[in-house]
Amino acid sequence: MRNNQRSADALRPVTLEYNAQPHADGSVLIKMGGTHVLCGVSVENKVPPFLQGKGKGWITAEYGMLPCATHSRGRREAAVGLSGRTYEIQRLIGRSLRMMVDLHDLGEHTLRVDCDVINADGGTRCASITGAALALRQALGKMTAEGKIEKVPEILSVAAVSAGVVSGEAVLDLDYGEDSSAEVDANFVMSEDDRFIELQCTAEGQPFNPEMFARMSELARKGIGELFQLWQQQVPD
Repeated sequence: MRNNQRSADALRPVTLEYNAQPHADGSVLIKMGGTHVLCGVSVENKVPPFLQGKGKGWITAEYGMLPCATHSRGRREAAVGLSGRTYEIQRLIGRSLRMMVDLHDLGEHTLRVDCDVINADGGTRCASITGAALALRQALGKMTAEGKIEKVPEILSVAAVSAGVVSGEAVLDLDYGEDSSAEVDANFVMSEDDRFIELQCTAEGQPFNPEMFARMSELARKGIGELFQLWQQQVPD
């Protein structure tokens, strides 16, 4: 039996706290079990040089783990430089969030998303994507209220969840103990209309067959469907 008597197809408890950073243009503290990620969005009235004069905006992300987020203190990457893992995760977050809107609807604005892991217990990149997407929706509403854009763009809801194979069984939303011993580890990013945005799936122990991948995909689609219920919650002003 999994921790907290979870079934194979169950998410960990999920909670949201909006406006966790009052000075951000949008912010959400998302908790998925023991994984807690603070997601904040800042709007800048400029775009990167490669987009200047093209009438479109940009969405980019930065990700980091606070030193005491894990069992042993990690060094701040501001002091030692970004690890390959951090660089890969923040690029994943940015790619996922850019699927949410037509960048032409942003005008020449950059939405910079910060995802800081306060406590890590597996699935930090997936929690970051889901929390950041909700914070981004809030920021777009604020941009409209402040007249930076004419109207809230059409938003494609985005969420992410992990799945994997542990002791021969496909399971949803792995915690750290499961992730560290998994035979297969996967991350699914999807849109609300049941399309895939990005898949990351790796055999850690031995290769897996198409049937096992289909089972993981089935679990992920179920879990992401439940996460999309968070999108129905009213976004605070």
